[in-house]
Amino acid sequence: MEFAVLGPLTVHRDHQPVALNAAMQRALLALLLQRPGRPVSVACMVDTLWPDAPPATARKTIQVYIGRLRKALGDEDRIRHGSDGYTIVVAPDELDVTRFQTLVDAGRDARRRGALAEADHVLTESLRLWRGTPFADLDTSRGIADEARRLQEQWLGAQELRSAVRLDLRRDAEVIADLAGLLAAHPYQERLVAYLMLALYRSDRQSDALDLYRRTRDQLAEQLGIEPGHTMSWLQQAILRCDPRLRHLHTTDLEGIDGSPAAAAARPSRGTPSPATAELRPAQLPPDVLGFTGRSNELASLDAMLDAATEQPTAVVISAVSGTAGVGKTALAVHWAHRVRHRFPDGQLYVNLRGFDPTGTVMAPADAIRRFLDALAVASHRIPADPAAQADLLRTLLAGKRMLIVLDNARDPDQVRPLLPGATGCVVLITSRNRLTSLVAAEGAYAVPLDLLTVDEARQLLVRRIGPARIAAEPDAADELITRCAGLPLALAIVAATAATRRHLALAALADQLRDSRDRLDALSTRDTPATDVRAVFSWSYQALSPDAARLFRLLSLHPGPDCSTAAAASLVAGPADQVRALLDELLCVNLVNEHVHGRYHLHDLLRVYAAEVCQTTDTDAERRSATSRTIDHYLHTAHTAARLLGPTRDVPGITEPDPGVVPENPGTHEHALAWFTAEHRVLLTAIEHATARLDPRTAPLAGTLYAFLNRHGHWYDLATASHAVVAAAQRSGDLAGQAPAHRVLARAYIRLGRYDEAHTQLRHALDVTGRSGDRGEQAYAHHALAHLREQQGRHDDALDEAQQALVLFQATADRQGQAFALNAVGWYHTLLGDHRQALASCQHALAIFQELDEPTGQAATWDSLGYAHRHLGDHAQAVACYQHAIDLYRDLGDRFNQADTLTNLGDAHHAANHRGAVAAWRQALAIFEQLNHPAADQVRAKLDDLTISRP
Repeated sequence: MEFAVLGPLTVHRDHQPVALNAAMQRALLALLLQRPGRPVSVACMVDTLWPDAPPATARKTIQVYIGRLRKALGDEDRIRHGSDGYTIVVAPDELDVTRFQTLVDAGRDARRRGALAEADHVLTESLRLWRGTPFADLDTSRGIADEARRLQEQWLGAQELRSAVRLDLRRDAEVIADLAGLLAAHPYQERLVAYLMLALYRSDRQSDALDLYRRTRDQLAEQLGIEPGHTMSWLQQAILRCDPRLRHLHTTDLEGIDGSPAAAAARPSRGTPSPATAELRPAQLPPDVLGFTGRSNELASLDAMLDAATEQPTAVVISAVSGTAGVGKTALAVHWAHRVRHRFPDGQLYVNLRGFDPTGTVMAPADAIRRFLDALAVASHRIPADPAAQADLLRTLLAGKRMLIVLDNARDPDQVRPLLPGATGCVVLITSRNRLTSLVAAEGAYAVPLDLLTVDEARQLLVRRIGPARIAAEPDAADELITRCAGLPLALAIVAATAATRRHLALAALADQLRDSRDRLDALSTRDTPATDVRAVFSWSYQALSPDAARLFRLLSLHPGPDCSTAAAASLVAGPADQVRALLDELLCVNLVNEHVHGRYHLHDLLRVYAAEVCQTTDTDAERRSATSRTIDHYLHTAHTAARLLGPTRDVPGITEPDPGVVPENPGTHEHALAWFTAEHRVLLTAIEHATARLDPRTAPLAGTLYAFLNRHGHWYDLATASHAVVAAAQRSGDLAGQAPAHRVLARAYIRLGRYDEAHTQLRHALDVTGRSGDRGEQAYAHHALAHLREQQGRHDDALDEAQQALVLFQATADRQGQAFALNAVGWYHTLLGDHRQALASCQHALAIFQELDEPTGQAATWDSLGYAHRHLGDHAQAVACYQHAIDLYRDLGDRFNQADTLTNLGDAHHAANHRGAVAAWRQALAIFEQLNHPAADQVRAKLDDLTISRP
């Protein structure tokens, strides 16, 4: 696959263009390609595609077009769905942006090494990838327009970098040709103006160089109200003097000019220390990371921050890299610092502030200041005794210098603030497990959050450390290593080191060691230093927590996952929600949890293993059992309340008062209930698994609260999984009363999935159980389900017989709601057998009972049956009215499958009457069926295709 966004969006598969004609498809692909290998949340998609007022169907629309996009790309696994959103899987060489950034990085590195011809070649190759404005053919919605601007800035930076290289190669004529047109479009790029001035002067065009300066100065004054910066002003003065140094001036010297023009004019040529650094030019950076991989987005952000520094000459530039323990903050900071150190002619200062040190000895700001003063060769007799005066002296010494300051492993903003310079010229790079939010707010620091590595980045790390041959020999084992290490760079580095030092050891054997969560942290240790022991590194963050936050962190390992709301966390620890929210903020602050969606928190796999380990050794068995029980109670009681709001349901037995400390959520409306189930249904399924494993008697009630939501939203695989757990629990406990409905619900799921033989087996089990228990009411529901099964098998006579048996049993037990369902079923099967008049009589009787009971689900089903009967009697107007009643009710209930099914019938009614409404109804139905991945989509698609052929 080839994806190209540096111009109009194009996709090629096997060198053939892929047709992406729908604007929505192209916009979604553009959003996904902005973060290849990283999830894009549905909320972000909605905000970007509908920035003003998203429609109520926005999320459903996105699901539909994601499905179409997968089909267009010809690879279902290209776009993956997870709890964090949708992720497009793109290899580094498949996306032009990635190739461009890789080439620019290579050019920048070659320039740093002095390989100027190589730098010019790769930078020229990078610029050839551009075909115009990024995403040029897409609507400029906010997210896409911002990314297009960012990429344009990178393009401009590449142009600037190549111009610098060509100046240093003394290819002045090419620089003049490159920059003349470029500056016409970007007249305020002072660095480019300076380069063109220098090229013109060295081409014996002194007057043209000075004229360019005057025109740019006038434009800056008139349009922006500012004067040219130091570099342009110094260069103008040097050109006026015909300074001989200009003939051999290196662009890194030009980039380093600062201070007043008069002082800068005295700056010597490259290779001679400047007056500001004549005494000492500190170079304290630790060694660069061998084989550093990935982090292209973060490196680009830091580059952009540095480039923006030239546009804000009055601001001290600070960048704060934050992330969880072991995520590679120091590696990123040191690697980037080495890449840009040539831009800081006065040197680099570095200090490890030991904010999360295993000894607990955090470096005081005064100690860090004294280290910097020593690095700047300040004589001891000049250093004042007062710490505040020492900070003042440091700021004085840094004033007027261009120096890079790396403050590694900071504890909090208070530790950092005394070390910040007071004047411009210096750039400060901070790393911390703390998010340093107040530093971002008060000092305007650039926040660079560091997340886990993507799968591609993790694989690249292993390839670099272990070698491509071993990865290619055991690709599945390598993938499992990446999964078991959760994309954590430290864990992957330890695994790679083990593989590199034990070459006889198969990667599959390493993966086996990591498979058991109890041994995983032992395996992820080099055993020679705490800094390369995942357990130890996590412990340094854990030990910095308050006692209450530490307890919450431990107990989160007991939560079923994959993520947790604030309310669920409050029940987990039996604490007030407001206090728990503050504790979650504390965990967020030090990156021990991640808030991937607003209000929902999760631990990555290795942190969960560590939290579980600490919980096992710190909290008692009774405390752990109580926390787990409170969690199940939280979901059971909230789900029970929400299920009742989705529509009248049969009582769920086995629900008792919640445990002390449990505060269930209280969704107040149908919409709130639907939203809660949508957010929590994965958690609920996992909670059912946990309850089943613990032989918890709440398994069946918990699953029962979830049935209606799963069925209405087409989650039938999940419905089958939950029902199977309930069947097993009821059989294990010998609960006859619970077994029959469990078998029946499981059969309903199998019917939806087209697994008719398995459905029949479950319903026979249900009837056997009711025969033994004498539960005629449940027997009636089993016959009702059997009728549905026979209908799906095309055995309509048998379906009618089963429905009539159900009706007799419902009448015998005086179950009015059951009678109404059976009457509708009897009417439906009559109409399928061609007896439409009898069908109307039976269904109208059912509708009257449902309306009397105020039961919307039954009303919707019955309106659909009436519509079908009227259509076959030739009364199309009445059929349309009945179908519309059903659709409105199903929409209110959130029952997507039946809504789509009735929309299909509505389209049939319109088509039979030669109404134009058929296309609209079928298209709506098709969109829902595609979202549900239901085979009925093919039937509806065929109807639309036939209509297109018949009406060209």
